[in-house]
Amino acid sequence: MTHTAERVLRDFDTIAVVGLSRDPAKAAHAVPAALQSAGFRIIPINPVVGPGSVLLGEAVYRGLAEAVEAGETVEVVNVFRPPAEAASVAREAVRVGARALWLQQDIVSAEARAIAEEAGLLYVEDECMAVVRAQYGIVKHGA
Repeated sequence: MTHTAERVLRDFDTIAVVGLSRDPAKAAHAVPAALQSAGFRIIPINPVVGPGSVLLGEAVYRGLAEAVEAGETVEVVNVFRPPAEAASVAREAVRVGARALWLQQDIVSAEARAIAEEAGLLYVEDECMAVVRAQYGIVKHGA
């Protein structure tokens, strides 16, 4: 576990989850739900879910740009997509002004890392955000 991972969780409250699943049995749903329970604000990003949909009690957006256009502030982008898609998510995270990019456990991308670091984003890969949160006991206000 990296010091950067702890810093991201302590410094930021809002997490846009790219690939948030509708299926509660999948990590791409359970992890964001656990983070939400710990007081983090979750912004669901899922291009398959139709407009007007809600996941975890929040409006679902098809992409990060759509979320920002709707007035959302994206601090951290948490990625639940295959490694081959990580670089394009990193580019979009940079475009919308995200401060950190986090690739979930088992997701590694040298290209995404280079894009994020060149733009000055904090970067974490191959770590589960919910596990790191639990290990450090990080809970946000209101949780």
